[in-house]
Amino acid sequence: MSQREWVEKDYYAELGVSKSASQDEIRKAYRKLARENHPDSNPGNAAAEDKFKRISEANDVIGDPARRKEYDAFRAQVGSGGFSGFAPGGGTYTTSDFDLGDLFNGGGPGGAGGFSDLFGGLFNQARGGGGGGGRGRAQRQRGGQDVETALTLTFREAALGETVQIKLSSPSPCLTCHGSGARPGTSPKVCGTCHGAGVTQRTQGAFGFAEPCTDCGGTGSKIDDPCPECTGSGVTTRTRTINVKVPAGVQDGQRIRLSGQGEAGFRGAPSGDLYVTVTVQKDAVFDRDGSDLLVDLPVSYPELVRGAQVSVPTLTGRVTVKIPAGSRDGQILRVRGRGIATKTGTGDLKVTLRVATPPAGMAEAELAAYDDALRAAGFDPRSGWAGAT
Repeated sequence: MSQREWVEKDYYAELGVSKSASQDEIRKAYRKLARENHPDSNPGNAAAEDKFKRISEANDVIGDPARRKEYDAFRAQVGSGGFSGFAPGGGTYTTSDFDLGDLFNGGGPGGAGGFSDLFGGLFNQARGGGGGGGRGRAQRQRGGQDVETALTLTFREAALGETVQIKLSSPSPCLTCHGSGARPGTSPKVCGTCHGAGVTQRTQGAFGFAEPCTDCGGTGSKIDDPCPECTGSGVTTRTRTINVKVPAGVQDGQRIRLSGQGEAGFRGAPSGDLYVTVTVQKDAVFDRDGSDLLVDLPVSYPELVRGAQVSVPTLTGRVTVKIPAGSRDGQILRVRGRGIATKTGTGDLKVTLRVATPPAGMAEAELAAYDDALRAAGFDPRSGWAGAT
């Protein structure tokens, strides 16, 4: 996305957070909105889908500390009143017309040469260089747009990593001309008017101005025999199958970037990127805390009192966990290195002991005898309790 969009869009407002919000607050706000507006939860709801795309774009910028800093600095520089100035050939620039980088680097509105070409022409005139105004720059290639899509994974797929195939219908390089825009067997020709620069020069009084070449549309090349499939654009819309390599440990709401897998650029220009937002399904057995794998283990009261060895599942098999005698309900046992493997290392397996209560009416005689035996041994469950009388 360009700085032009940064001027026009308030990403903080999209996520419903203040400009001083912490990164953790931004992350929580995005996850909440992503769950509410995810396409899988709102089938056929175009408004929710559009909202999901907008909050994903906002999170991509201000959810990244480095990009957020750049975004804040740029908007502060532009100011609430916007940036304006003079443009080659008259008129004004406004913040909705350009990227600030374009103004100084030769990519102003309509592909004009910006300040560098404007002053280049002026100085050449002053030196008696005629109406040339210096060499123009070729218009910046029209790159493809970024594409957003969603992917739902099971807990195990997300934790272990998986290569998943997704089908995507989007503008892609034409298979007939391989993106050149020219009929197979032919090639685009350098524009004879601008000689491949994409801009031409004109003079107005003492000034020299660069403007887009009207003969080639600012591309610097012409196609005499366009490709019949894409009519010269080098782009067609088709359904592609893309392999998405999901890294181990990916979390719910996380985005995966596939460089160059977005929309194709015009006539072979670079393609945009593909952003895949991951939704992780809940698991009946496992949960996670960062890279730690969490499991609730049902146990009986005698197992807590006497101790036991119990088989517990992990992502890659089962392990035997030793319950120490005298354990208590809610106690957490840790198994080192059997959690989720991430780039920063492998977490632990945390097993929380949960006492399972027998159903009412089950083995009444045995339970009564057990209670009598405890009382006979002098056991009082409320001994030492602050509420005892």
